[in-house]
Amino acid sequence: MLELRRVGKTFNPGTVNEKVALQAVDLHLDDGDFATIVGSNGAGKSTLFNAIAGAFVPDTGTITLDGQDITFQPDYRRSKVIGRMFQDPLKGTAPHMTIEENLALAFLRASGHTSPFSRITRADRALFAEKLSALGLGLEDRMKQPVGLLSGGQRQALTLLMATLVTPKLLLLDEHTAALDPATADKVLALTRQIVAEHHITCLMITHNMHDALTLGNRTLMMDGGRIVLDVGGEERRHMTVPDLLERFAQNAGHALDNDRILLSAEE
Repeated sequence: MLELRRVGKTFNPGTVNEKVALQAVDLHLDDGDFATIVGSNGAGKSTLFNAIAGAFVPDTGTITLDGQDITFQPDYRRSKVIGRMFQDPLKGTAPHMTIEENLALAFLRASGHTSPFSRITRADRALFAEKLSALGLGLEDRMKQPVGLLSGGQRQALTLLMATLVTPKLLLLDEHTAALDPATADKVLALTRQIVAEHHITCLMITHNMHDALTLGNRTLMMDGGRIVLDVGGEERRHMTVPDLLERFAQNAGHALDNDRILLSAEE
């Protein structure tokens, strides 16, 4: 489904600011895989997402999605089949546009309707209302209101719906609940589980919460220094505890995890 082979990226090469962000990363996701990714700041997690989404062309390696080589495909073309959410609730929506208009933009882009004469039909609006109703937030009654009036949690739930309104081949979740309060984060995570499972979406999710890393999805990846140093799933993952995960990381990376935010989540 998703195949990364020897993907590498160095920023500012040959200068004092040289930064090796990805080092010959290999990754294979089968159709329907839901993998969580953990790593310290600077480990390469968001850079990996940027490579997959097409924010830059990697220096080395290839990226294949659903059998198609997308290594040199521009990001606007990949956005039709790759959904993405960011940590900041303000990034995924246009605040001065209504809920309906935001959904319409996402729907037309992902459906491949790029003509300036493309229009949203009454049936499309009914679909939007139905999908909003399923979120359980009452947004189906506020479709004409600007998105800027919504709370952070409501905006992230709406962004999640926009990213999956037309089922993507791949969904990238970049700490999409980190800026929310715990109760709202739990609600958005529950919606994430539901939507991903319902549509059998292949998904990669960055998280700093070690418990979520082991309980969400079917695989856990850990990154360090631009490399994937641990990839666990199946029976091994089902019997693994957070201390086990930290110990395996230390063995494979050659040092203990030193991110306070991640370690605090491990003690909860």
